[in-house]
Amino acid sequence: MDDLEETGAEPNARGGIQALDAAMQVLSALATSPGPIGVTDLARAAGMPVSKVHRYLASFVHAGLAIQSGRSGRYNLGPFAASLGIAALARNDFVNRAADDLEELCLQTKLTALLTVWGNNGATIVRWERAASPIATSFGLGSTFPLLTSASGRIFLAFLPYRLVADAIKVELSRAVELRVEWPDLHPSRKGVEQLIAKIRQDRLASVDGRYIPGLRAIGAPILNWQGEAEAAVTLVGTREDILSMDSAARYFLKEFAEAHSVTGTR
Repeated sequence: MDDLEETGAEPNARGGIQALDAAMQVLSALATSPGPIGVTDLARAAGMPVSKVHRYLASFVHAGLAIQSGRSGRYNLGPFAASLGIAALARNDFVNRAADDLEELCLQTKLTALLTVWGNNGATIVRWERAASPIATSFGLGSTFPLLTSASGRIFLAFLPYRLVADAIKVELSRAVELRVEWPDLHPSRKGVEQLIAKIRQDRLASVDGRYIPGLRAIGAPILNWQGEAEAAVTLVGTREDILSMDSAARYFLKEFAEAHSVTGTR
């Protein structure tokens, strides 16, 4: 009896393994879900029986690809899935080149430098270089930023196709209206978002001041592909007020870095 017969796995017409193909179908449905999902809804999305999906989920949880909430019983992507996603995104040529040079930008500006990419949950940190004078933050590799109130998020807001950010815009605007949040440079409306996008695209730079995260200032710039879309965002974070000024050295070095690592830039 060969290995395929011992495991019950049979090759499909394309030379793959049917059981593995089915597992990937379930994992794909889990990854594209907007949030934690119950096994019944997941089975419906994957087009499989609940019992079969439940068995796959048990294996995913064991491998760290999925986690289950004890209170709701719903499933979400696990820590190993996040690690795989970050590793895959980080191997993109745009990201690799920028990541290799991020330390130099940090030394030039004496500011903490972050490299983020757009993932399922928003702007996601895939690399960072800490400045000599560290800042107290709660983020790290794999952390995600909001779309409208972070410099990194705003870069993707302005330089990604609208369809990719539309859901996040609706969620964050609705939350702001519900909580009666007032933003210093953005009216919580579709028109306000459109005005912010226009400004960021004109400046090729996004910023947030200390009113968003008390004590921290951040400026971000896009690393653009041949279609003019953001493959990544590079962001400088610090406590100094002067980094936001129009003539700051940090602003100059950041824009130079982003342009050099974009398709239209020169090395």
